[in-house]
Amino acid sequence: MRQTERFPVDGPNSLWQMYSTVSRWKAVRNFICIQISRYAPSLPFKRWIYRRVLGMKVGEHASFALMVMVDVFFPELIEVGDNSIIGYNTTILAHEYLIKEYRLGKVRIGSNVLIGANTTILPGVTIGDHAVVGAGAVVHKDVAPYSFVAGNPLRVIREDVRVEKVPELTR
Repeated sequence: MRQTERFPVDGPNSLWQMYSTVSRWKAVRNFICIQISRYAPSLPFKRWIYRRVLGMKVGEHASFALMVMVDVFFPELIEVGDNSIIGYNTTILAHEYLIKEYRLGKVRIGSNVLIGANTTILPGVTIGDHAVVGAGAVVHKDVAPYSFVAGNPLRVIREDVRVEKVPELTR
């Protein structure tokens, strides 16, 4: 189950009220910085933007591929562990605006995690250490450490992806 905090709204749908939940200045600043980092070829530069400007917790050697889109309004709710790879065009959301409410939830991506291309990660999920998320997945629930998950709806493909010993190649 996703861990999100719910905030009811009165009046029109919650997206019409977004600037009562986040300042316009923060939204514009974050949008510009995220767009720069989406196209930047330098992994250290991207990590610097995520850490220093957006307030994300990003581990050492975490890698964000081209076109990764992090949450514009609440990037500070995103944590990525050491040595993880976030694949091309992945979207990581920490908020969702609904008709009668909006929800916020921390996204925790462990260490040594591989997120495939074009994945969407919804608010309030935790992806355990050493997990693998297949390309195009929609992560709507927690992912156990060392598991391989994929699809929409998300399903477990393999429960333990530990690599014992890689066999030597013979010629």
